[in-house]
Amino acid sequence: MQKDQAQTDAGSVAPRIKRGNASRTPLFSPNIEVCPLPPVPTKSLMNISLQFSTLPTRGLRRSALLAPLLGAVTIAALPLAVMAQACPHRGDLDEVFCDRDKNMVADAPVDAAKRKNPSALLMSYTPQEDNQAYERLWQPYLDHMTQCTGKRTRFFSVHSPAAAVEAMRSGRINLSTLSTGDTPFAVNVAGAVPFAIRGDAKGPTTYHLIVLVKNSSPIKTLKDLAGKRVAHAAPSSNSGNLAPRALFPAEGVTPDKDYKVLYSGKHDASVAGVQSGDYDAAAVADDVYDRMLQRGLVKPNELRVVYRSKPFPNGSMVMAHDLDEELAKKIASCTISWRFTPELTKAFQGADRFWPLSYAKDFEMVRQVAKFSGQAINSATTAPPKR
Repeated sequence: MQKDQAQTDAGSVAPRIKRGNASRTPLFSPNIEVCPLPPVPTKSLMNISLQFSTLPTRGLRRSALLAPLLGAVTIAALPLAVMAQACPHRGDLDEVFCDRDKNMVADAPVDAAKRKNPSALLMSYTPQEDNQAYERLWQPYLDHMTQCTGKRTRFFSVHSPAAAVEAMRSGRINLSTLSTGDTPFAVNVAGAVPFAIRGDAKGPTTYHLIVLVKNSSPIKTLKDLAGKRVAHAAPSSNSGNLAPRALFPAEGVTPDKDYKVLYSGKHDASVAGVQSGDYDAAAVADDVYDRMLQRGLVKPNELRVVYRSKPFPNGSMVMAHDLDEELAKKIASCTISWRFTPELTKAFQGADRFWPLSYAKDFEMVRQVAKFSGQAINSATTAPPKR
């Protein structure tokens, strides 16, 4: 089976993603609508034009030399209000996207010619444990999508959640599964459109933030974490960072104040660190921990849960915002109609299908947690890890 490999290693420094930063590393797809010019100091351009005025023209009209620069000065001096007229509402979305219908996700380009209808589809999966194992587990879905959409669908392997978000942002992938913490960030920064969520016959399934300690540990409650070494997955992780920062103070302990936060990079690394004694405790997603138990990576009764939160949505399936309208509808319908294989159902603790997802409604609690934790989800100096 052919596959693409993202050139991003786990643990590497993620691309800088800042709004209004002309030097940011990521490049946007040329098909994305309303891409504003980077800020250019008008004074600098005027200085350059003055230098040009001293050059010998040898018969050329000076106005011909200055025209491009003066045009640049004029554009740079345009009020931001004029630049924003093309988009009446943006909300938390990056400035290259627009949300005219105010559903909190990026609209498709108004110009139908800018909507993509690729000959093949690329799907990514936000790595949480063994990426190769999950590539194999998702292969039946790729085969189904190839047959259902009429477009060959392949797996685009990435080695970090940051790489998955950047691949969506740059237009390299068309659809992806995302963890809970990644989803709002990808919506706002990469133009991802969540359209489905894992579930069973009863509806969408959920997961919880849990805190794990060794079974022999004296830690019994969250207050006992004071002065301890506690693993958080990564800065933009929901259960692995944002939720602990938002929820733990009410339980009598504040991360980075009462205990030292140590970022492990991934949930399974947090769990392994507690096993090895590198961490006294770890805040992780319970479904990741359950899968590690199923795979024999953690022995029964080796670790103990001292805290469990209320449920969170278990991530999302997203597609690019700039796909052809009919293709987007087909991707959604083909995804919702598919049923998981028994092996994939086991891996996801009984989830056997996708349900339609409303990002504005279903991820409200996740956005609130991010807000209360003080973590921005519409700009960052490092792309997010996982949930």
